[in-house]
Amino acid sequence: MSESHPQPEPQPEEEPQPEVRLAAADAEADRQVADQQAAEEQATVTEAAVRVQRSPRYFRFMITGAVVFAVVALILTYSFPENPTYDRGAVFGFLLAICATIGVAIGALVALLIDRAATRRARTVQADRIDVRLPDSENDSASDSEPGDTRPSDQRPSVDS
Repeated sequence: MSESHPQPEPQPEEEPQPEVRLAAADAEADRQVADQQAAEEQATVTEAAVRVQRSPRYFRFMITGAVVFAVVALILTYSFPENPTYDRGAVFGFLLAICATIGVAIGALVALLIDRAATRRARTVQADRIDVRLPDSENDSASDSEPGDTRPSDQRPSVDS
């Protein structure tokens, strides 16, 4: 009364698909090119002490100050009775010019104060600086281009003599 479990038959190994072979060949070729480039490049690693701190975005603080004081100008325009000499649009324009200027100045001042407080909490950390030098043969091909042209050589326009 023993039960027998069917044994799975060994399956023959399937050959990899041609696409898989091509991908593996491409990966191997990429590794060989990377190894060759690494052999040609000279990398120097140096440690340096770096000061890290957060700083505010001044422009955003100044825009926020201008917007807040523009709302203050709008509130001031409608909080007082209307003047028979000037309509509310003219009063709002004058108050907007004055309040927006004050708002930009106060926003910049707040950003400066926050920056000063962040300077106190700055930390000094160790960082690795990596300088990579390419061989001179690539630098010679770069001399064919115009001065100040920082595009890679494969993106530069061809020079016909």
